[in-house]
Amino acid sequence: MMSGFSHIDEQGRARMVDVAGKDVTRRRAIAGLEVRLSAETFRLLKEQALPKGDALATARIAGIQAGKQTAQLIPLCHPLPLSYLDVSFGLDEKNATVRVKAEARTADRTGVEMEAMTAASVAGLALYDMCKAVQKDIVLGELKLLYKSGGKSGEFSSPAWPEWEAFGE
Repeated sequence: MMSGFSHIDEQGRARMVDVAGKDVTRRRAIAGLEVRLSAETFRLLKEQALPKGDALATARIAGIQAGKQTAQLIPLCHPLPLSYLDVSFGLDEKNATVRVKAEARTADRTGVEMEAMTAASVAGLALYDMCKAVQKDIVLGELKLLYKSGGKSGEFSSPAWPEWEAFGE
């Protein structure tokens, strides 16, 4: 292996890591993304009065579909049998912000962080698509891993996790 990088072979080429020797453990990952809207767009979203219909329901399904396709979208990701994948939303009226939270779970040899992050990001993109008829300058904020558990590296909690944990419940 070149320079100790897990995804680079001896010739310096990108490669998929062989996880066959790893233990199967329960894995969980939660990712978050903020979508910043204008006060008027937020009002329309909350009242389900957007021209394209129910934006949150559409974004939720888009995120779930995307999370299930992660291995086809991200070249070196392993296809995983997901036992759970969901997208939820927290509405922050004061800041006209939607918090997108995506959670993925599996019992396998590698983690589900990429599935959770893919689900959150595509849910945010779908939310943009559903709202763009009334606002073009919507901002998709930081995409971040909030929490993960399982595997050799164990548990990780972002410093932002406590404030995100209750959103979308």
